[in-house]
Amino acid sequence: MDPTTDNAGYAGDPGRARASLEALRAEIAKAVVGQDPAVTGLVVALLCRGHVLLEGVPGVAKTLLVRALASALELDTKRVQFTPDLMPSDVTGSLVYDARTAEFSFQPGPVFTNLLLADEINRTPPKTQSSLLEAMEERQVTVDGTPRPLPEPFLVAATQNPVEYEGTYPLPEAQLDRFLLKLTIPLPSRQDEIDVLTRHAEGFNPRDLRAAGVRPVAGPADLEAARAAVAKTTVSPEITAYVVDICRATRESPSLTLGVSPRGATALLATARAWAWLTGRDYVIPDDVKALALPTLRHRVQLRPEAEMEGVTADSVINAILAHVPVPR
Repeated sequence: MDPTTDNAGYAGDPGRARASLEALRAEIAKAVVGQDPAVTGLVVALLCRGHVLLEGVPGVAKTLLVRALASALELDTKRVQFTPDLMPSDVTGSLVYDARTAEFSFQPGPVFTNLLLADEINRTPPKTQSSLLEAMEERQVTVDGTPRPLPEPFLVAATQNPVEYEGTYPLPEAQLDRFLLKLTIPLPSRQDEIDVLTRHAEGFNPRDLRAAGVRPVAGPADLEAARAAVAKTTVSPEITAYVVDICRATRESPSLTLGVSPRGATALLATARAWAWLTGRDYVIPDDVKALALPTLRHRVQLRPEAEMEGVTADSVINAILAHVPVPR
């Protein structure tokens, strides 16, 4: 199948688009073992035109996951290793003087791509972190007063290490709120780790995804058809109220100093709609909201220091809220 086929019958077929996106799991599994929730989260983010923060210890295939997704969707991808000396222009691009023409010309930075892997984003100072804010929110980069649109689709997949904080710059709340989802990448199970080592023993090269058999199974036309279908997914007033009640409960939790903003509530509704469509329904049910509550909300709340000292986590607070907020019938 050629995912780039551009005809009205194919590009407008949401059923075929859903089947293509579902095939991503099997295709990415050729390179990445046992990370189905993360793959699903990345697809949901693409459907919602959102961005993803991937958190996991080094060596759990965060970078490989993003590269495999880009390869299976036939999207352009670039990687930026964030370091303390990285400048904003190293991400967005800059004006370069051409001595031959005596004029300045714009040289695009790596942000001009479909899938930007911002590796270890918390290792660069806030000035460089903030260079991504306009790109993430407005999908454009302004240099010397001239706005330059980014390609479509555009997704930032940023990674950070949860256990090594020396020499890092924690992301401010305003930037965390720009990420649609925060996905935690766990260590593999024993059997998954055996499978990983077996593949490497058989000659698997993570730098050569073509040799691993990863092929494009979907493309931009599928994403457009899928997004159009997600936009038509029905949300009842009861589900809308349920989302609002969950988010308002975080603002009243004694364990939190910062609850979920209205932007977070909008994000939860959007991700629940995308998940409902991916699972084959054209309407949202409470279970869709529950399924996406943790990855959509965990980075939008802030724990009180005393609660953190007692071992309370953002996930445990959100789970407790989900257990107590009345579910619509």
